[in-house]
This record gives sequence, structure tokens and C-alpha cells, in this order.
Amino acid sequence: MKKLSKILIILCLIVLNPLVVNSAEILQIKSSNIVLVGDQNRNLTIRLFCVDVNENDELEASNILKNEFPRGSKVKIKPFGFKNDVLLAKVFDIKGTKEMTDLLVAKALTNANCPN
Repeated sequence: MKKLSKILIILCLIVLNPLVVNSAEILQIKSSNIVLVGDQNRNLTIRLFCVDVNENDELEASNILKNEFPRGSKVKIKPFGFKNDVLLAKVFDIKGTKEMTDLLVAKALTNANCPN
């Protein structure tokens, strides 16, 4: 009985204690389509998948991304490949409710003609 209670206590501690999860976070938004993301031990430059913003709209697009994804925001990354040693990806907030490309499409700053 004593052994069973010890096992139950250990199981409860394992199940009820939250696990530490390290996610990526925004370090810098360099432009409307280049984002620097980092985790605990590395930094990664990401080019947003299917984003082609007009030069005239560059400042507005960058400001939208900086407002919606401030430095330190936790994000999820959905990679699509590499181009010139830069990761092509879509970047979502940690809850998955906002995506950077979708924000720019909603403001009519880029086209939505790319595959998902």
C-alpha cells in the first residue's frame, strides 16, 4: 500500500506539473518579408512565403507586422522550403489565430495567389 501511494504521488506530480516548452520568438522584423526568429540556442532568418510587397507599401507593411507581432512574441513556423539559404515559411502567432502573410493580404499589401 505504501509503495502504491508513492507511485500515485509521483504520477500526479508528473501529470499535474506543466512542462517547460521552448517556442520560437520574434527577434526582429527586418522588412515586410524578412523576419529574424530565435529560440533558446539559435537564430533563423525567415522569408515570408508568397509575400511580394510593393516598394511604396514597404513601410506600412513592416509597421503592421511590428504592431501585430512585437519583439518577443511567441510564434509557430510552417516551413515550405529554402531559397538562397533562407527559410521560406509562414509565421503564426502561438495560438495559430494570426499569420503574417494573411495580415498583409487583408490590408491589400500583397497578393494571395500562392498555394497553402
